[in-house]
Amino acid sequence: MGEETHVAGRRAEGPVDPDRLEHLADEITTLAAHIHAATHRLLTLIAEFDRLRGWELEGHRSCAHWLAFRTGIDLGAAREKVRSARALEQLPETSAAMARGALSFAKVRALTRVATAANEGELLELAQGSTALELERMVRGWRLLNRKDEADLERIRHASRTLSVFPGDDGMYVVRGRLDPEVGALLMRAVEAASDALYRRERVAEYAAADAGVEPTPEQRRAEALGLLAERALAVGFGGTEARLSGCRAERYQVVLHVEAATLRGSGEPGRSELEDGTRVSAETSRRVACDASVVEVRHA
Repeated sequence: MGEETHVAGRRAEGPVDPDRLEHLADEITTLAAHIHAATHRLLTLIAEFDRLRGWELEGHRSCAHWLAFRTGIDLGAAREKVRSARALEQLPETSAAMARGALSFAKVRALTRVATAANEGELLELAQGSTALELERMVRGWRLLNRKDEADLERIRHASRTLSVFPGDDGMYVVRGRLDPEVGALLMRAVEAASDALYRRERVAEYAAADAGVEPTPEQRRAEALGLLAERALAVGFGGTEARLSGCRAERYQVVLHVEAATLRGSGEPGRSELEDGTRVSAETSRRVACDASVVEVRHA
């Protein structure tokens, strides 16, 4: 028989020094608080990096893809980091609590799924008096109770959609708008496709003498890409005939929505429902999109 090792149930040899144990406990909790605060700093940097779209410079599809590539974490974990980082910018009390080491990322991840400026204080009290597992369960219950509120909010958000294009005082056109999540994601995929096409064109063609050696910024290339989209759309027309942008692999720019089956059925508590970059989408939007989209079922063991 081989030698057995019992780590979890190992007893200390000799008498236990209470002062030593108290010192160890204090050091562990202090270090944990430092880790929570450092994670808050990490999320703050991720939010800023995402807002500046720094991941585009290295050719990544989203900030989550960049984060997974550069840090070696799982893509799903990277999406949660980006989602939580974005949400924290709108939750000052939660952000401050994490910054001083009072909240772990596990609790913040749960809170940011349901917290708003209106209910943040109440949820924060629940978080501080419960474990991460207990908080996850409470959040799931909170989401279930607020499904009707979510549906009402979705209708209000949809009614607020708008787009305006008008000439400014300097002759440049100004574009302003608010789009439904799925429409905005579709537009961004199309802009990415057109931007890639322009980038390949620039690599082949020589710059004009006036612009020799001047690399367009990502913002400038997206503005040019919007023009390319308009040109191609007018060339193809809107008579019902589907056509792909020449020279572009359309499958690269599909809008992918990750949603749990229970959410689509509208039964039970709403589960995962988010775009590929981690942006949360309401259950109502998911069901509407699924009506005329291709659905791929994935089972997890």
